[in-house]
Amino acid sequence: MTDASHPTLGSAIHALRRNWGWFVGLGVLSIVAGLLALGNVMIGTLVSVLFIGAMMTVAGIGHIIHAFQVREWGAFALWLLTGILYTAAGLLIAYNPLLGASVFTLFIGIMLIASGILRIIVAFGMRGYPGWAWMLLAGLITLLLGLMIAAHWPTDSLWVLGIFLGVDLLFTGVALVSWGLRLKPMH
Repeated sequence: MTDASHPTLGSAIHALRRNWGWFVGLGVLSIVAGLLALGNVMIGTLVSVLFIGAMMTVAGIGHIIHAFQVREWGAFALWLLTGILYTAAGLLIAYNPLLGASVFTLFIGIMLIASGILRIIVAFGMRGYPGWAWMLLAGLITLLLGLMIAAHWPTDSLWVLGIFLGVDLLFTGVALVSWGLRLKPMH
């Protein structure tokens, strides 16, 4: 017996099949945006940084408004401070996107180094199990990428985020197109 408020897998797939074209369209749009970002990685970096700055500013304003809504709760100062810091960081990024790109690029480099080291440690812990070498290879590649970004920082800050954005959009687009085409009903 099925609850009407919880669709079955079959009904969900049927609904997705009716909208297969939207997946393909969104995928094509993502591929085009990815190619544009890869075609001019500096513009892709600028768009990425300005988007992050805008979202931080909006979130900061939301936190400030929220602070005044929960004054009686006792955490007013913390909510207000968080909102002010978010808003200031977002506006600083909008004012100086090159500085924002530099900070984000350094952060990505550090995170990739840490992630690579952790994957290598996990791989050695998996030694003897099938596939452990793939984890080791993934860790080494991630570590190498992080070291390359950090070694060329801040110079590479002008293009790293643009490449990440372009590659992400491109692969997401390909995945969406292939998913949409697999959903297309066969007549």
